[in-house]
Amino acid sequence: MRIIGGEHKGRLIRAPKNLRVRPTTDQAKEGLFNILNNYFDFEGLEVLDLFAGTGNIAYEFVSRGASQVVAIEQNFACFRFIRKTAKDLDLENLKVQKTNVFRYLNYAYQDFDIIFADPPYDMRELEQIPELVFENNWLKAGGWLIIEHDKSHDFSNHLYFIQHRLYGKVNFSIFGKTQ
Repeated sequence: MRIIGGEHKGRLIRAPKNLRVRPTTDQAKEGLFNILNNYFDFEGLEVLDLFAGTGNIAYEFVSRGASQVVAIEQNFACFRFIRKTAKDLDLENLKVQKTNVFRYLNYAYQDFDIIFADPPYDMRELEQIPELVFENNWLKAGGWLIIEHDKSHDFSNHLYFIQHRLYGKVNFSIFGKTQ
């Protein structure tokens, strides 16, 4: 995988082969960040990356100037890899926490401009993510929640649903709250 934009553009990130993850494809990531670029100025953004996996999305936000990125990952090997990569790339504004995403979302203490979630596609609790984010006020006014998922999920009837995007087999559902 590679960082596709910003200060670290073109930088290859080599994750260990034993990590059981599914990083967002470069094609899907490029499409998503093209959309985000039209709605957000990355400088100064505060971003939460849920189910961070390899840190692929977190590195992209930091490279583009986000002031703070918090990556949440429960798997110790992934947590350790993100922490090491952040240190190797001197990404001081990337903080990684090893914890369960659902436990984390139930204890709101900070709001974010963008929350990105890339849970396992077959996770039964996937549908709960928007509810927890909006019930616990995790987003700043004008902020977005973006969930990566497969074609079997349809969030279009959710109160805060904005749009759906498809890049190859990767689906993004975007949610927002105007106030």
